[in-house]
Amino acid sequence: MNKKKKGEPLTGEALLKKVEELGNLSKEEKAKQCGYYTVTKGGVERVNMMKFYNALIDAKGIELDGKQSLNGRGGRSASYRISVQANGNLLIGSAYTKQMDLNPGDEFVITLGRKHIHLKQIERDGEIDELLDDEDEI
Repeated sequence: MNKKKKGEPLTGEALLKKVEELGNLSKEEKAKQCGYYTVTKGGVERVNMMKFYNALIDAKGIELDGKQSLNGRGGRSASYRISVQANGNLLIGSAYTKQMDLNPGDEFVITLGRKHIHLKQIERDGEIDELLDDEDEI
């Protein structure tokens, strides 16, 4: 096995062209030849097939989830579920506040029910604008 310095993995058109050139090699060998591997401290090469497949999907322009994420880079998606943190706080993440077009300093009135919490946004002029319908629960 000849050792060469590992560069950046191929992406886009360069990746597609290289994969086509590699012809009948195994999937793992194609991924390795395109730069989708790491070398451990012990000198063992590990092929990262998931990154290779994702790069191929991106290079082909295939949109699997049918939508862009809020930050345009993938990652976790909003699940509309939160849990109480160790310190007793409830944290509503930025994915929700961006979707609701909330800004720093926006204020809410909290109404507690037996098993639910309602948030009602206070408008700048002092009026309350309901963010959640009466049936919605957090």
